[in-house]
Amino acid sequence: MMAAVRTDLSKRLVPDELWELVAPLLPSCSARPQGGGTAPRDERAVFTAVAYILTSGCAWRYLPESFGVSPATAHRRFSVWTEAGLWRRLHRAVLDELDARGELDWSSAIVGASKKGGAR
Repeated sequence: MMAAVRTDLSKRLVPDELWELVAPLLPSCSARPQGGGTAPRDERAVFTAVAYILTSGCAWRYLPESFGVSPATAHRRFSVWTEAGLWRRLHRAVLDELDARGELDWSSAIVGASKKGGAR
């Protein structure tokens, strides 16, 4: 029963269409400099755990065990992905995909502007 719940949650958080965009953007996982550790985790499981943390507001340390990923692994991978620019590239890939489908309405886009030197 737990596997069915995990699969259902995984598919809702990271549907196949999103995973197809994410997977090629993920940087390759290298060996930890301090050595040791466990075998590499399934990238989709780690990405799903990170998506859960980011969308739920859950603290890293309270990541449910049902994700099959430790909070330390999820946070470490999130940090690596952030440093590698994953989130910017993923945002661009999603926009490109929506635009290619004709599902993006640029006429209602909001452009932010800021003044140099702050408010006057």
